[in-house]
Amino acid sequence: MKYDTLRLRSDVRGGITAAAVVLPLALAFGVVSGLGPVAGLWGAVAVGFLAAVAGGTRIQISATTAPVAIAVSFVLVRSADSLAEALAIIFIAGIIQVLLGLLRLGNLVQYTPYSVTSGFISGVGVMIVLLQVLPILGASAHLGNPLDSIRAWPDALSDTDFHALALATITIVICAAWPRRCRDYVPATAGALVCGILLGAWVLDGAPRVGEVVDGLPDFWNMELPSGGFWGAVGAAMTIALIGALNSLMNATSADSKTAHQHDPNRELIGVGLGNALAGIVGGLPGAGAPAATNANIRAGAQTRVAGALTAVVVLVLTLVLGGLVDDIPYAVLAGILLYLGFGLIDWRLITHLYQVQREHMLVMLLTLGLTVFVDLLLAIAVGLIGAALAASRRFERLELDSVVSVPILDAVFFAESKNLDISQFDAFTARVGLVKLRGSFTVASSNRLRIAISKDIQEHHVVILDFSETLYIDDSAALVVEQLIDAAMEHDTECIVIGLDSLPATSLQALDVLHRVPGDHFVAGFDEARPIAARLLNLSTES
Repeated sequence: MKYDTLRLRSDVRGGITAAAVVLPLALAFGVVSGLGPVAGLWGAVAVGFLAAVAGGTRIQISATTAPVAIAVSFVLVRSADSLAEALAIIFIAGIIQVLLGLLRLGNLVQYTPYSVTSGFISGVGVMIVLLQVLPILGASAHLGNPLDSIRAWPDALSDTDFHALALATITIVICAAWPRRCRDYVPATAGALVCGILLGAWVLDGAPRVGEVVDGLPDFWNMELPSGGFWGAVGAAMTIALIGALNSLMNATSADSKTAHQHDPNRELIGVGLGNALAGIVGGLPGAGAPAATNANIRAGAQTRVAGALTAVVVLVLTLVLGGLVDDIPYAVLAGILLYLGFGLIDWRLITHLYQVQREHMLVMLLTLGLTVFVDLLLAIAVGLIGAALAASRRFERLELDSVVSVPILDAVFFAESKNLDISQFDAFTARVGLVKLRGSFTVASSNRLRIAISKDIQEHHVVILDFSETLYIDDSAALVVEQLIDAAMEHDTECIVIGLDSLPATSLQALDVLHRVPGDHFVAGFDEARPIAARLLNLSTES
């Protein structure tokens, strides 16, 4: 692709617009994580630049995000006793993401069901809302567990800081009422941040403030392993790494749907992982693909990686130039921005139509949401995936069983085209041959019901024909069921003939040697070859 002046102008416009989105969110998510707003800024610069340069998408903007910030807050509460230990975990999380990319595991994210994604992201939104009530009331926020925050609400209400409450309320109103025609030039969160700072400085000056100042470039931190040692750090880092990977690749897929681009998931994990490793080194918050900034970049017309790299550079310059103003930001303003963002993360479209959603999907979504908010982020995703897989298995069971044909064949019909057979010997209602035709795919989803449904049919015949001519796929569980069906037939002196076995089904069945009890001459191509074998097995007389 030729890079010209037109593309440069589009990328510059996209980078500056995205930076205006990233800056207030980096401050806010730094507060949520417990590392502080300045850590959010350095994290946005580190992951934003390296993900743009080394990542697998040309249009995505990477920065600090809500799911990753919440994950870091969990790590701070549960696994790290100091900032040095938390940064070591963040560094390891970045290395894990790089390894996931090198092992080419990025494509697996596309198999995450919507019910799990919706429940998880909605749960993160609920957590952010619950955690921001205390700073909105002027109290110190609780990290990690929303239940601790909820228990502290009564005390905070009895000692409300009305300057903080007023600032937070005004901030939320500005975010919600920001004119739509202005959003392409100045994001609502940026406008609310500026207005909140001015009000906090001149009118409502009694609210608690951030109290951090950016003084030059960040230092390289000395990292320490937590008390659990290296493997304890790896366990905590895995939570950040997987949630960040899921966040980045889902957003990249969403960005692809709005552009003509196609991202490389494995390269994207490598780029984001390198950025997060650097974030740990410089004392920053890790990040991932940022939906709001990416959408702003797309709307501005950006076309290449230059826009993402420029976003990080602009945030760096603004941080160094305006870093002294961070000290004057009221916590309540950032809390108001976070509350607004938290409500935006909740999947209201699905929640308001939950009564119309299939019961299995509804349960998976609610289970994932509940576990995210009240138990553990990674556990929520794992349980959600298991629940979604079980729900899908139930549906596949019905579809697969509907594709099975198990019927008796009248002797007079089956042998009507056979040569040298005495047709008069057939009773009009006798059906000594049965047909079991497996069409389509068969997996563990239907294996047990398949065995129960067909075993009795097989036992009622003298000869059963197993027809695989329309079988596309058989997994190991279904292959073992075929063996059980053959065993059941043999126990009742029912002979088996196999027709149409080739390609992938043949490979699956032969790999487990499930057809070893079927004689070699009972494998034929079609019904024409099966008829004389069945006649011989039934001792049918021929015409003289």
